[in-house]
Amino acid sequence: PKIDDLVRGAKERGMDALALTDHGNLYGALEFYQKAKSAGIKPIIGCEIYLAYEKLTDKRPGIDSKRYHLTVLARNYEGYTNLMRIVTIAHLDGYYYKPRVDKPTLKNYSSGLIALSGCLNSEISQAILSEDIGRAERLIREYEDIFGIGYFYLELGAHANIPEQKKVNDGLIALSKKMGVPCVATNDIHYVEKGDSVAQDI
Repeated sequence: PKIDDLVRGAKERGMDALALTDHGNLYGALEFYQKAKSAGIKPIIGCEIYLAYEKLTDKRPGIDSKRYHLTVLARNYEGYTNLMRIVTIAHLDGYYYKPRVDKPTLKNYSSGLIALSGCLNSEISQAILSEDIGRAERLIREYEDIFGIGYFYLELGAHANIPEQKKVNDGLIALSKKMGVPCVATNDIHYVEKGDSVAQDI
């Protein structure tokens, strides 16, 4: 959906805040901010970044085309400027199939940001799906170290027709209880109305 549709849909449903987290870019951030503010909705600017398999400068065929997803949100103006820096580095220095960053880059520009563990394509989700809970625990502490205690959350999604999502959600909830890292409920918004179709978007 377009930004106008997203803002209208949020307003009609009585929502007082809305986030925009496009994949790998911030192209819609300014328009989204202005239109959400005009509608009386708090705009949350973010990005679903692509995390390099190892280093953002690595461009090894058959290896570095693999990447993870991570949801990053700006919590203030400093966070917004840092998010712009991260996305710029991803495009100028880390581009390989997609604009990518690595963890040292995130650490350098983490101030003012909140991170969510990401969708099924995230590093933590993939560890859970591989039944490597020890790795998932290490990754959680690593992300907490990058973003700071209280600024990293485990992201639960709602996709009833994707069985892997339930396995990941169950794993994240168990890890949340064990490690004291809070969960947040999210969902991809690909359509504003239930009857919307891919054909209409195309």
